[in-house]
Amino acid sequence: MVSTRSTSVTPSSITPIDLPWIIEHREDRCTLCGQCTAVCPKGAISLAYKRQRMPKLDIMSTKRGSEYRTFTGIRQNTTMATACIGCGMCAMVCPNEAIRPLPNDNEIRTAFMHNQKGEPNKRGGRRNVSGPNLLDRINFTRISMLTDPALDAGRHEFNVTTTLGRVLPPEEYINRKINGGWIPPTREIFPFVIGSMSFGALSPNMWLGLLQGVAYCNEVLGIPVVMATGEGGCPPWVLKSPYLKYIILQIASGYFGWDEIIRAIPEMQCKPAAIEIKYGQGAKPGDGGLLMWYKVSKLIARLRGVPEGVDLPSPPVHQTLYSIEESVMKMIQTLSMAFDHEVPVYPKISASTSAKSVLNNLVRNPYAAGLMIDGIDGGTGAAYNVSMDATGHPIASCIRECYLDLAKQGKQNEIPIFAAGGIGKNGNVAQNGMALIMLGASGVHIGKYIMQSCAGCLGNEKSRCNVCNIGVCPKGITSQNPKLFRRLDPDKVAERVSETFMSIQTEVKKIMAPLGRSQSLPVGMSDALGIPDKAAADKLQIKYVC
Repeated sequence: MVSTRSTSVTPSSITPIDLPWIIEHREDRCTLCGQCTAVCPKGAISLAYKRQRMPKLDIMSTKRGSEYRTFTGIRQNTTMATACIGCGMCAMVCPNEAIRPLPNDNEIRTAFMHNQKGEPNKRGGRRNVSGPNLLDRINFTRISMLTDPALDAGRHEFNVTTTLGRVLPPEEYINRKINGGWIPPTREIFPFVIGSMSFGALSPNMWLGLLQGVAYCNEVLGIPVVMATGEGGCPPWVLKSPYLKYIILQIASGYFGWDEIIRAIPEMQCKPAAIEIKYGQGAKPGDGGLLMWYKVSKLIARLRGVPEGVDLPSPPVHQTLYSIEESVMKMIQTLSMAFDHEVPVYPKISASTSAKSVLNNLVRNPYAAGLMIDGIDGGTGAAYNVSMDATGHPIASCIRECYLDLAKQGKQNEIPIFAAGGIGKNGNVAQNGMALIMLGASGVHIGKYIMQSCAGCLGNEKSRCNVCNIGVCPKGITSQNPKLFRRLDPDKVAERVSETFMSIQTEVKKIMAPLGRSQSLPVGMSDALGIPDKAAADKLQIKYVC
């Protein structure tokens, strides 16, 4: 292992053993090809001249001497701006396995150095938990003994779609159908939605790969997957393409990208899947979105109508609105009218104890097509650690409270609730999603899981990578730098998207079969759930099993 000292010792000086990741370099294998230094996204290593003392001993002489050799080697930088993130790109390109990053098992002092220039640490990605979380510990305990569950999943046809949009009671629907009244628009979609990740937060190749994969799922595999854009709109050609029907367009407090969307309405070949109005996100409730200047390329600046290379913070709230009541009357109805009342429009909020108040307001308005709730474990590309770790509400209990409140009003089958925040954090995406569906959600949004499964995101809790926010993503997933995002093949991403959703669909069927359900999702079927945690069982009103 080769390292360097700072040219001067200051209060912020650190050594390689203080860093989260230490570069191990084997000089005997290295051919000095320079591929590792060229591919490193942070500039954490560099080729440098070094001088090594070679002791010289002559047994026939009483004099002692030394010789020195000068050579070129790999040097690890020890500044916070260029600290190694452990992405392993150097090891991937090294032809001789001469270099690799190793996690530091020493006390990592950089936790005290992140606030340089008076700015608290922002990180991209989302924390992973060590061990099963709450959703991972929920068991599906109700088994149908009428048929063989193992055979059912492979033998029977299953209806694994959910409804996006408001569903009228049967008598009201029939009355409006006969008398020519307005019927709220609905969409039959796959219950696992690709969550809000904007064109700007994601690289062009990643976004294109997701869209190609979604289109393939719909048109070839028959799985009606949809994806949300996040704030910032989408490429203009998408708005005029037949693929728009697979996209949920999001409008947030910054209104970025909506000039292009409004101008494209007359030329749209089809209507979007839905409109999502973002009021909050689970990772940083009370804060607006933030696209840092590193990622505001010429293309992103043009789409969003801003100068190139400036930070793009969204306000914490929509500046033209005073309350959720005004939102329902103003934004939801306005956007419904803009799309001829043919597109479901719903809000997205952060999970909190006030979520029920928002839901009850939406129940009274016929134009509201549902509610999306994002829990504390929701991902983000740039958030302060204190927001990600200590602000917000877990999604499971929030969804459960909202569903039980709807059930008391007899409205549980009319207005859908969608959940997000931590689904698939440990890879158990189908289990986590179905647990939330049985707690009352009509579907779930997944983001980080898609990045990990379809594009090879490297972030973890040993401070590995987690630089989504500064535009140096080593895999090219969240970078606007052409040298980085060209590493990502959109065709390969699309292939992984289709494989991922085929796998999720199979697992959903394997969960539904033992329950004896095949014609509809088990929304709110909480009697089929159990958990070996008495406090959680009491809170969620499900069985305690041990």
